[in-house]
Amino acid sequence: MPNIKPVSDLRNYNEVLSDIAVGEPVFLTKNGRGRYAILDIKEYEKLHAELKLVSELLAVEREREAGAKYYTLDEVEDSLDKILGDNNV
Repeated sequence: MPNIKPVSDLRNYNEVLSDIAVGEPVFLTKNGRGRYAILDIKEYEKLHAELKLVSELLAVEREREAGAKYYTLDEVEDSLDKILGDNNV
């Protein structure tokens, strides 16, 4: 269940901060409408990394749709085999 509090509860910010956990942000409302979200720093970093990955994947997909050359897994493995020769571990 989401943890929702009015922004005025920040007067007792220690209590609000104690309610924050990874995966359980606190949502603050102002005049009854959602206004802010307070996240644990680990949750923020995870979300930031996921957004960065999705952004990079979308960029690659757009390049592919625009006709950029792409390689299959087999082509990459063959190329690496040629470069590494028989030194594979």
